Amino acid sequence: MAYAKALAALADPTRRSVFERLKAGPATVGEIAQGLPVSRPAVSQHLKALKDADLVRDEPRGTARLYRIHAPGLVELRQWLDGFWDDALERFKNYAEGEGDERPK
Repeated sequence: MAYAKALAALADPTRRSVFERLKAGPATVGEIAQGLPVSRPAVSQHLKALKDADLVRDEPRGTARLYRIHAPGLVELRQWLDGFWDDALERFKNYAEGEGDERPK
């Protein structure tokens, strides 16, 4: 149930902002912190939580660490979310084919 850890990690709005900044590509803590209303140490703490949830990975780059999104860590979360989509599509298919009594919600 790794998706639960991912959801918990992404529930924090600042942490979500940190994670979203990594969509553009790998970045250092200083680069991620630019423009955020939190300190670099706070960004480091958020990155640690994201790393613990297996959503980011880091590697040394000179004197800094480079953070990037860990795509395999998102697989279970995506599968869990896709389950909702699959159910909704099945209900819509049944409704469209006249097999379901209720309109899809």
